[in-house]
Amino acid sequence: MSGHLIIGSMLLCCSVSVSAAEVRVAVAANFTHTLVQLQTEFEKATPHRVVIVSGATGKLFAQINSGAPFDVFLSADTDAPMRLVASGQAVEQSEFTYARGRLVLWSVQAEAVQDAPRVLSVSKDRIALANPKHAPYGRAAEQTLRALQLWDQVKSRVVMGENVNQTLQFAATGNATWAFVGLAQVFDLPPQQRGGYWAVPRDLYQSITQDAVLLVRGRDNPAAQEFLTYLRSAAARELIQRAGYE
Repeated sequence: MSGHLIIGSMLLCCSVSVSAAEVRVAVAANFTHTLVQLQTEFEKATPHRVVIVSGATGKLFAQINSGAPFDVFLSADTDAPMRLVASGQAVEQSEFTYARGRLVLWSVQAEAVQDAPRVLSVSKDRIALANPKHAPYGRAAEQTLRALQLWDQVKSRVVMGENVNQTLQFAATGNATWAFVGLAQVFDLPPQQRGGYWAVPRDLYQSITQDAVLLVRGRDNPAAQEFLTYLRSAAARELIQRAGYE
């Protein structure tokens, strides 16, 4: 039996309704490309449609609190989903971890990331990272630089993006030499554009645990429920891991 048929059979067994519906998913920017791949497989296997809205976790959180019409939230942390449950914006006990991110320091120049801590300490070039106020990957980048005792030394050279996708673009277009991004963003690039990266040791930053949660608006939406069921399936897990997540 093909992978699509297996997924389809699994979803139909769990389905509340076989009629077509739409699920609006707010997703952290780092996971957008992976979600597009999941969207394709989910829409092949079910009659439902997925609408994707991406952005920094903190900004999506604020939009949800302001009444934005989303059914599912795929955060880049655990805090935002928990706070939404606590405030009554999300369904209790619906949150679960769908991915764990890996932080890397990336450059279009492969040689620029060799002996990265030393090079960062002596270079005068700019470093891009996502705004730590809104983006968990940006917070992890700041934690890394502080753990290396480099934050005070480099902060005047830091260029902040709204999210990791914009952060990568700063380095890709030459507006920064390096960018702290997710490993998945590097894997998204064509092989000839991947440059080089330094995998930041996990003990330099807090774990980037990414949780999903069913929002109150999606509680009675069969497409939202089936999408979250699919997200927890073995087929989805395999795709997520291939994309660069744990």
